[in-house]
Amino acid sequence: MRQNGPPDDTPDRTYDRRTILTGAGSIAVGGLLGSSGVASATPGRDPGPKKDEILVGVSPSATDVAAEARTAVPGNADVVHTNETIRYAVVEFPTDAPEHAREAFIDAITDSPAVEYAEPNATVESLLEPDDPYYGRQHAPQQIGCETAWETTRGSDDVVISVVDQGIQYDHPALEACVDDRVGEDFIDGDGDPYPAQGADHGTHVGGVAAGGTDDGTGHAGISDCSLLSARALDENGVGSLSDIADAIQWSADAGADIVNLSLGVDGAYDTLTAACEYAADRGVFLVGAAGNDGSDRVFSPAAEDTVVAVAALEDGDSIASFSNTGSAVELAAPGTRLVSSVTGNDYARMSGTSMAAPVVSGVAGLALSAHPDLSRAELREHLRATATDVGLNENEQGHGRVDAAAAVETNPFSDDSDGASEDESGGECGDETVTASASGTLDGSGWWGESDRYSYGLNTTDPCAITISIDGPADGDVDLYVTTDGSKPDQWSYDESLTGTDAIESMTLSLEGDETFRFYVYATAGSGEYTLGLEERGR
Repeated sequence: MRQNGPPDDTPDRTYDRRTILTGAGSIAVGGLLGSSGVASATPGRDPGPKKDEILVGVSPSATDVAAEARTAVPGNADVVHTNETIRYAVVEFPTDAPEHAREAFIDAITDSPAVEYAEPNATVESLLEPDDPYYGRQHAPQQIGCETAWETTRGSDDVVISVVDQGIQYDHPALEACVDDRVGEDFIDGDGDPYPAQGADHGTHVGGVAAGGTDDGTGHAGISDCSLLSARALDENGVGSLSDIADAIQWSADAGADIVNLSLGVDGAYDTLTAACEYAADRGVFLVGAAGNDGSDRVFSPAAEDTVVAVAALEDGDSIASFSNTGSAVELAAPGTRLVSSVTGNDYARMSGTSMAAPVVSGVAGLALSAHPDLSRAELREHLRATATDVGLNENEQGHGRVDAAAAVETNPFSDDSDGASEDESGGECGDETVTASASGTLDGSGWWGESDRYSYGLNTTDPCAITISIDGPADGDVDLYVTTDGSKPDQWSYDESLTGTDAIESMTLSLEGDETFRFYVYATAGSGEYTLGLEERGR
C-alpha cells in the first residue's frame, strides 16, 4: 500500500449551474489553542463510537445547557458532556437499557420547552476506498490545472485549512512545513495532542492532498501550501461519534480556520451536525464535505448540509468513480482515485474515495483564497462554481463541474466579465440571473397534531434581489408553510413569513438584501397527501 509517486497529467474548462434545496440531510465520511466553549474531550469518556449516548439540543433561551439537560433527563441517565457554544448535551444511558426505553426517552425529553431535539450520538466514518498502490501515478494536480495556478500562488500560510479526521502526522517530512504553529486539537482522548495512531493513515493522507510541500524535493505535491490544522475526531479505525465531529467543527471555526475539510460522514439527519456547520458558516468558514462511497444516488451528511460544499469523486479520465455517491446536492467534482499522498510513518500511499476528492477542493479553495483574499465565504463558493470545468457528466454527478485550480486562481472574481459577476456595477435588472429549486414529500395531517418537514436554503445568485416561495398541496388536505430569513428554526409560533391554510398553489415574493438564510417548516394541518415546495431566486 506504500509508494512514493511522481506527478503527471492534464486539465480542461467550462461552466454549468445547479442549485440546492436540502432537507434535514444525511451524513457521510469520508497545537493548542485557547478556550472555545467546548472541552476537547470529556475525561472518562472512551474514544470513538458512543452507542449508549443521546444528544440533546437545548434552546438558546436557556442560560445553562448542562442544567437544563439535567432537569429534562430521567434519573437513570447521566449528562456526560456539554457544548455550550452550539448548545447540546450528551446523555449516557445504562448499557443494558432496552431499545424501547431509549425511544421513549427521546419522545419524553422533547416535551420539555427547553429541549429542541434529541437524537442518537451516531457513528461517523471516514470515506475511503483503498486501491492498488502500484497503478498509475499522481495525477490530481495536473488534472485540475495546478501547474498554471502555482505560477501565481502555491497557497498562503495565512490561509488555514482545518482537517477534521484521524489526526495529521504533523512531523511528516512532506507536511511539517505546512502545519500551523498551533498544530491542532484532540477530541478523541483529550490529551491535547492530535497526533494519529500508527497506521491511522486517513487523516494524514487527506491533509497531504489539501496541503503538502510543493517543489521541495520531498514526497508528493499537495494541491496547496496553505497552513494545516489537525482536529483529531476519528479513532484509529476511522470512526468517531457525532458529538466529537460537531465539537471539532465548532473548535475549527473558533480557531480561525478559513476552510474545514470533512472527509467523513454518516447516513441520516442530525440537528447537532446542522448546528455545528451553521455555526462555522456564520463565522465565514468554507466547509467542504465528501459525498459518500456506496455508489448510491444520495449524498451523505455533512456534505448534504446546505452550508457544506458536497464533492463527488472522478477517475483520472474525468468519468465518475464507480464508488462515488451522486445526487442533487453534489456541488463540485474532483479527482478521487489512486491519489498519492502522505501516510503515517513518514511514508506515502495511494488511496481512493470521496475522502480524497474533498481535500482536492479544499486545496483549490485555499489557492483561490490566497490569490483573492477579499473573497467572502459565499463569494468563494460562487467563484469555485463559476470557474469549474464541465466534463460532460450530468449535474447529479458533477454539480457545477470539476474543480479547476487554474481558472479559480487566474479568473478575477470581481471583474465585470467573469462568469460569476453581475452585469454591471449598478447590479442590472432583477431577474438577469435566475435560480430555481424544489423539494417534495408526503405528510399526514389527519392526526390531532399533524406532521411536518423542515428544509433550508442558502442564496445562490451573484447579487440576490428577490425570491418567490410557493407551496402546492396536498390535494385533499391543508398544509401551512412558515419561513424564517435569518437562519433560525421556524415553527407555527416563531417565523418571519407564512403561507397558511393552503389547499392549492399559493406563493409569496420577498425582496432580498443578499444576506438572508431561509429555513422552512412545512406543517400538514388536515388530510394527507403529497406537497411540493418551490423556490425561484432572482439576482441582478
